[in-house]
Amino acid sequence: MLRNLFYCPLCSGETKDFFTGQHGKYYKCQNCQSVLLHPNYYVTPEQEKDRYLEHNNDVNDPGYQNFVSPIVNSILKNQNPKDDGLDYGAGTGPVIAKLLHDRGYKIVTYDPLFDKKDIFNRHYDYIVSCEVIEHFHNPYKEFQRLKKMLKSNGLLYCMTDLYDENIDFKSWHYKDDQTHVIFYHTKAIEWIQKHCGFSKAEKEGRLLLFYA
Repeated sequence: MLRNLFYCPLCSGETKDFFTGQHGKYYKCQNCQSVLLHPNYYVTPEQEKDRYLEHNNDVNDPGYQNFVSPIVNSILKNQNPKDDGLDYGAGTGPVIAKLLHDRGYKIVTYDPLFDKKDIFNRHYDYIVSCEVIEHFHNPYKEFQRLKKMLKSNGLLYCMTDLYDENIDFKSWHYKDDQTHVIFYHTKAIEWIQKHCGFSKAEKEGRLLLFYA
């Protein structure tokens, strides 16, 4: 039986019914304002893997390269080639790592489904998480983990679509991928910055910057 109420996996706030669609029931956190797919509707790891394999994974595709350019350009601006980088959730087509490697940058890749490495006992000058954080089943733990892996002056680069009250959720394309289970609000970004130990957070379009 589906509970009418569950607690936000990010901030543990209470949630209320928000929307019911083809992928299940969504709730809205009354604290951080995130919109959440109820865990009863999460896909299996096998289904999630199949869904990722449907993505454009050609690292040489100009459209794919252009899509990730906000993160790549920000890294080229803020980091130097000697910095240690991590692409967290790189999938099967680590285009960001490819573009940075081409410019002499050091960055390793990790993906829990496709590219498992022992990356958790190291510290990084910067971590990239492009189109990944909306997939987090346990976002609070994930952001704590990412913060812990950053060096004291490190920087976390995330790219996602934020939710706000001006969005017509029913017609919003971003919810149509069933592997997208959390849609962050600006208040959620503020909560992450405060409660996960980041010194500050900034938003540049779809790009989110969390400073250690």
